[in-house]
Amino acid sequence: MNKGELIEAVASSTGVAKSTVDTVLNGTIDAIEGAVAKGDKVTITGFLSVERVARSARTGRNPRTGETINIPATNAVKVSAGAGLKNAAKGR
Repeated sequence: MNKGELIEAVASSTGVAKSTVDTVLNGTIDAIEGAVAKGDKVTITGFLSVERVARSARTGRNPRTGETINIPATNAVKVSAGAGLKNAAKGR
């Protein structure tokens, strides 16, 4: 399901106009991105949590040459499924 299909599904299940659902979904995405960018953890209980994590600098290997390379420290996003989402995936 892509974003357009999600908007269609929410609009049809709630009876709210697609344009309103689109606005709310975009606002939700912006709020989550802003919170994660600040370093806050966003949790929707039973569904999922999203947070920024720091990856430390490390050494790696170039797979073609086998040469050792330095990989700099960076920030990444960690997404964890909540119990409700996990149970839905298991068909429960």
